[in-house]
Amino acid sequence: MQRTPRNRFDTLVQDLHQALQPDEHFTLGYEGECSQFIRFNHGKVRQAGQVEQAMASLRLLQAGRQAHLTFTLCGEAALDRARLHEALAQLRQTLPLLPEDPWLSLDDRAWQSLSEQLHALPDGETVLDQLQHAADGLDLVGIYAAGPISRGFASSAGARGWHEASSFNLDWSVFHANGQAVKANYAGQIWCPDAFTARLDHCRTQLDALGRPTLTLAPGRYRAYLAPAALDEIAGLLAWGGFSAQALASGNSALQRLYAGEAHLAPMVSLHEQVSGSLSPAFSDEGSPRQDVRLVDRGRADGRLISARSAVELALDANGADSGESPCALSLAPGTLAQADILAHLGTGLYISNLWYLNYSDLPAARMTGLTRFATFWVEDGQLQAPVSTMRFDDSLYDLLGDQLEALTRERELILSTSTYGQRQTGSSHLPGALVKALTLTL
Repeated sequence: MQRTPRNRFDTLVQDLHQALQPDEHFTLGYEGECSQFIRFNHGKVRQAGQVEQAMASLRLLQAGRQAHLTFTLCGEAALDRARLHEALAQLRQTLPLLPEDPWLSLDDRAWQSLSEQLHALPDGETVLDQLQHAADGLDLVGIYAAGPISRGFASSAGARGWHEASSFNLDWSVFHANGQAVKANYAGQIWCPDAFTARLDHCRTQLDALGRPTLTLAPGRYRAYLAPAALDEIAGLLAWGGFSAQALASGNSALQRLYAGEAHLAPMVSLHEQVSGSLSPAFSDEGSPRQDVRLVDRGRADGRLISARSAVELALDANGADSGESPCALSLAPGTLAQADILAHLGTGLYISNLWYLNYSDLPAARMTGLTRFATFWVEDGQLQAPVSTMRFDDSLYDLLGDQLEALTRERELILSTSTYGQRQTGSSHLPGALVKALTLTL
């Protein structure tokens, strides 16, 4: 019988328990994937392949000290067992050389977590047939990544977590002959040909509009609609410490004023770390069960993300955040604006599909700057008029999602992380689009 990733992980955990000395404790993390990758250029396959890999992260704790080591697994039981024991021997040599860790925290609960979301995905040939048919005549560039991702955790205290979920992510751009492009994404766990075709049809509509003469706007404040992909860039910037207990305690969070009660967002804004039902494991890399956390409730700050180490240092209750204390499954509650009515409600202003290269221009004020990119259009009387040349915006979150926020869309888009740096990731966001009364363009 073929051994599954879960079988392999269970075997390593059993070996560790048997090799452990009376005064030692361990945690063992597991990260694996079996992924199919297909790269496209001009709507044709340029590269295709399969990647199967797994890594284990062993942490050894003794007398207030800890050391960890990450090693690659090959899937052969004997060789993986040898690598595990080699790692254990190295850590035993290292531990006596280290000082005691004042913020060391080991969850001594024997918690159990099991999630297996193994949905059937279409084979590569089916995806290729549908893409080449739907994208006929388009200059399409992109990457398709699909397959199961697995995460595991175990500790000497008896904690055991296993998470395995299959998903697909098709990220692409279609180019006009004038060099401009529309960027789009289709991701999830169940492939729906009609939904994919609808995404490409929307790209065709925007691509036709990109062929019109480009409009250059003067700096100023403009009514604007931010599509979910554009809002995802803002959410991604906020994830860098915005909701972190450590960053808030040290004064390095962009949302310092929000959590201090000195500022607020619009009442329609409710943000959650929604781990349950997401593609992220229900346990952290530090070995604690993850909890759903209400971060912003009707415009007011609520919970924060607290890792095990921050809990010890700051005398707080950990809620399962990873060591970086960034959201792994950020969810913004929907509004009431129907997607079909977006242009009509926008009236005259900017339709912004994507934002790019975001950073803070004034972190304490939650003021951020970045560029419009890809399909940004000028709209008049609810009709696309012309593509807009790349512009820089500079605005505060307390304006964009505060006083200037007019509506959020009823429909939301699930956006999965497209990062394949080292391995595919499990992070996601679930976001509506946002209609704002004024967005500041600076140049």
